[in-house]
Amino acid sequence: MCIRDRIYPAVHYTMGGLWVDYNLMSNLPGLHVLGEANFSDHGANRLGASALMQGLADGYFVIPSTIAVYLTDQKPGSVTTDHAEFKKVENVVKDRLKSLLEIKGTRSVDSFHRELGLLVWDKCGMARDRAGLEHALKRIPEIRHEFWTNVRIPGSASGLNSELEKAGRVADFIDFAEVLCHDALEREESCGGHFRTEHQFTESDPQVQDGTTQSGEAKRHDDNYQYVAAWEHTAPGEAPILHKEELNFEEVKPSIRSYK
Repeated sequence: MCIRDRIYPAVHYTMGGLWVDYNLMSNLPGLHVLGEANFSDHGANRLGASALMQGLADGYFVIPSTIAVYLTDQKPGSVTTDHAEFKKVENVVKDRLKSLLEIKGTRSVDSFHRELGLLVWDKCGMARDRAGLEHALKRIPEIRHEFWTNVRIPGSASGLNSELEKAGRVADFIDFAEVLCHDALEREESCGGHFRTEHQFTESDPQVQDGTTQSGEAKRHDDNYQYVAAWEHTAPGEAPILHKEELNFEEVKPSIRSYK
């Protein structure tokens, strides 16, 4: 018996990544970002199987040559944990871990992880629409509230505690999911891996009738959305702030995608 599996893009199609320069350094001096964590070869133009390619290229060839540019200007031992900001962040993290352990609710971390993942996959996956995204943005704050009042984490903060570590990641996932849905809802077009079902070519479109593209292909709106959207996360539960960086195409002009 032959079983045929459906092949589909994975969740990493968030089409994002941190800004980096040609040395793979972010806008924070010393913070270099490699692989799919940066936007350089990923972004809105991801190629099939490029995850492995980008990780290998950045790790083997780019960063060994470019990180020296930063290190040559650094004095060994100049960065210590005595800085006031380090102490501030350390206290914030300790308070967060203490808060998580003190909840002592009835639900496991995994149950929240699964519920959130299924929600985002269903409402903000490869195909999204306004109704689904609005539903997700209503449900995510409810999941966040229950997480912070009803999660149960066994063990303590001393030593290795994999459940506590996992809880911290899920807390971040909740905030990221909310920002992701805000971005998908704001962008009223289909482009790259972002496919809004309300914005696709149909048989009635002249571009389909003249053979330029075909029904079901992504319909872009470059007149309104030719920019990079960078969302600033605010306090949990508050709407993030949108920052726009306009795109200027000089050599290659955006065009309708067609696989014909």
